[in-house]
Amino acid sequence: MKIDFFIAKRLIKPGINKDRISSPIIKIAIISIAIGVIIMLISMATGFGLQHKIREKISAFSGHVIISDYDNNQSDLTINPISLNQDFYPHFDSIEGIKNVQTYASIGGILRTEKDFEGIVYKGVGPHYDWSIFKTYLIEGKIPDFTQKIFNDSIIISKTLADRLQLKRNDKVPAYFMREGSQKPQLRVFKIAGIYDTGFADFDQTYLLGQLKMVQALYKWPDSLTGAFEVILDDFNEIDEKTNEIYQAIPADLNAQSIKDKYPLIFNWLQMFDFNILMILVIIIFIAGLNMITTILVLIMEKRQFIAMMKVMGSDNRRLRRIFLIQAAYIIVFGLLIGNIIGLGLIYLQKYLGFIKLDPHTYYVKTAPVYIDFKDVLFLNIGVVLIILLMLLIPVLIIGRISPTKVLKFD
Repeated sequence: MKIDFFIAKRLIKPGINKDRISSPIIKIAIISIAIGVIIMLISMATGFGLQHKIREKISAFSGHVIISDYDNNQSDLTINPISLNQDFYPHFDSIEGIKNVQTYASIGGILRTEKDFEGIVYKGVGPHYDWSIFKTYLIEGKIPDFTQKIFNDSIIISKTLADRLQLKRNDKVPAYFMREGSQKPQLRVFKIAGIYDTGFADFDQTYLLGQLKMVQALYKWPDSLTGAFEVILDDFNEIDEKTNEIYQAIPADLNAQSIKDKYPLIFNWLQMFDFNILMILVIIIFIAGLNMITTILVLIMEKRQFIAMMKVMGSDNRRLRRIFLIQAAYIIVFGLLIGNIIGLGLIYLQKYLGFIKLDPHTYYVKTAPVYIDFKDVLFLNIGVVLIILLMLLIPVLIIGRISPTKVLKFD
C-alpha cells in the first residue's frame, strides 16, 4: 500500500508532468475544486448565519416558547392576564434544557411629540427578564433596572422610532394608552434610557420595552397577574420537542406556543435556505466530480504505457485502479486545502468587517451574517472526498480494457 501511495504521488508531481497534457488538467481540477469549496462554504455560512441571526432577533423579543391564555395566542397585545403563581415560575424544574422563564405583558399605545406621533406596542418585562441577547442590539444608553418593586418610567426605544420622532437618550416623551372600557386615553410620560437597533423592521417600527409594573397599572391588574411567560431554551434545535413537553406540563387553561408557530411565514422562509444550500452543495459536488472524471481519464490515457508495464510486471487491475484513485485523492485534498483557506478567510472577513450589505426590509438584517460550525466544515470536506471518489470508480474501470500487448507494440 505504501508503494502505491509513493507511485501515485510521483505520477502527479508537477516536475514530471510539466511538458505533458495532464499538468494543466490537474491544475484546472485543483482550481475547480477550490472554487467549488469556496462557494459551498460561503453558501453554508451565509445561509446558516441568516437563519441563526433572525432566530436570535425573534428570540430577543419573544423568547423561544410563549405560555399564555388561549385568547392571547395570535395577538401581540395582552388580552387576558394569567396568574404569576405557577409551578413553572420562576424555575421550570420539571423539564430539562430550559434556561430561563420570564414574564411580560403588552399594551398598545401612541408616542406623541410636538411635531409627530407613532403607534407602538409597549412591552413591559418582569424582574427575571434575560437581557443577554437583547444587549447585543443596544447601541446607546443602558438597560434600566426593572427588578425593583417601585415604578420605573424608563424605556428602551428603537432607533427607527427615535429617528422618526427626533428623540434621543434621556429625552422625555408622552405616551397615550387606551384600555378596554376606558372612556379616555391614559397618559404616561417616559424617559428614554436606551436605544436599540436590531435591523428587524417588524420589531423596530413597533416595540419599546419598559417595566411590567407599568402595564399592570395601566390595566389595573394586581401584582399577582401577568400577560404571559416567555421560556428561553438552551438549544433552539429542540424547540419542537420542548414546546410539546411544556404544553403537557402546564395547566389545562394555558397554551404553549413556539415562535415557529407564532411567526410561521418567517420560519417557513428560513427553512427554504436548507433546501437551497443542499441544492448548491449537490450541484457543485456534481460539477467537481465531472471535472475529476475528465482529469482521471486524461491521466489514464497519458499513462497507458505505465499501466501496460505494470501489468507486464504482474500488477492486477485492482491495484492500478487504487493507484489512480490515490492520485485523485491527492488532487482533491490539495484543492480542498486551498478552498478552505480562502473560503474560511472570506467568511471571517465578513464576520468582523461586514463588507457585504443587505436590504433589512427584505432580509431582516443590514449586513450578511455568517455562522460556521467546524463540524459542518469537517463533514463537508469528508463528504466531498468520498462522493467524488465514488464517482471516479466508474472511469477507472477503463484500466481493465488497456491491453499491454497493444500499448507496448504501438508505443
